[in-house]
Amino acid sequence: MPFLGQDWRSPGQSWVKTADGWKRFLDEKSGSFVSDLSSYCNKEVYNKENLFNTLNYDVAAKKRKKDMLNSKTKTQYFHQEKWIYVHKGSTKERHGYCTLGEAFNRLDFSTAILDSRRFNYVVRLLELIAKSQLTSLSGIAQKNFMNILEKVVLKVLEDQQNIRLIRELLQTLYTSLCTLVQRVGKSVLVGNINMWVYRMETILHWQQQLNNIQITRPAFKGLTFTDLPLCLQLNIMQRLSDGRDLVSLGQAAPDLHVLSEDRLLWKKLCQYHFSERQIRKRLILSDKGQLDWKKMYFKLVRCYPRKEQYGDTLQLCKHCHILSWKGTDHPCTANNPESCSVSLSPQDFINLFKF
Repeated sequence: MPFLGQDWRSPGQSWVKTADGWKRFLDEKSGSFVSDLSSYCNKEVYNKENLFNTLNYDVAAKKRKKDMLNSKTKTQYFHQEKWIYVHKGSTKERHGYCTLGEAFNRLDFSTAILDSRRFNYVVRLLELIAKSQLTSLSGIAQKNFMNILEKVVLKVLEDQQNIRLIRELLQTLYTSLCTLVQRVGKSVLVGNINMWVYRMETILHWQQQLNNIQITRPAFKGLTFTDLPLCLQLNIMQRLSDGRDLVSLGQAAPDLHVLSEDRLLWKKLCQYHFSERQIRKRLILSDKGQLDWKKMYFKLVRCYPRKEQYGDTLQLCKHCHILSWKGTDHPCTANNPESCSVSLSPQDFINLFKF
């Protein structure tokens, strides 16, 4: 190292033989070291920030996946296949058995309610589950049940159709939940009790919304139902399968009230839903000595179940034991799969999972 007063040179540099030159040399070297140190620190901070952001992204992604299954989820848990293999015992190929909750999750009920042919079927199935099978559903299945029910209510509020049907469903569900919540600790409702109390409050809110519906008369100036010939009006009324619908239709206009009291109309309705033996046990005579078919119908409804009629149903393949909606492709090995399919009523669907 050169002493003060010596000539010191380095490639590309020359310094004077003074203390000022030596001071400048030290300042430049220390400045370069500080700059390198500062650059290294900034790089470390940048890497730590990137690592922190990556961790935050991973945590957020996991949280989003978890939120898909929590109680606030508004979409049904979907599976790729829209069918399910129904097996009631373990075999070499399959272990365990199929449950009602598993079938409820796998079958596409959210889409089915948008189909007018399947709507009544799904509503009836929801009602049967609400009556006695709610506790047999898994946690995810119970969430799907409430989410599908919400979609049904929103559809009715928008379309202003099937109002009475959904009122009865909500009342059945609310009655069942009141019994289950009071027996807290003994029932198997999945989730916190406060969550089910909140759901009961939601049901009451839905009932209030249905009660406040004001059906608006469409601005239609063409041909109306009362403009049709009487024979056509009567023919259309004969296609109604619920006596309450006939009563409601008769309240719309005086002329329709006369048609809704037709004895032949109520006789056919009784004969459609009930057997001759059931009818003979519930005979009611009018003041004129004739059979009062209208009173007999409502008395028979209280004593016997009505015949159920649906535009589309779930089907069970007897060959491969696969449950699916009609028209859904499933891996069946039968030569003629359509001949192996059997339509299931909502009660048949429930009975399929009773062991």
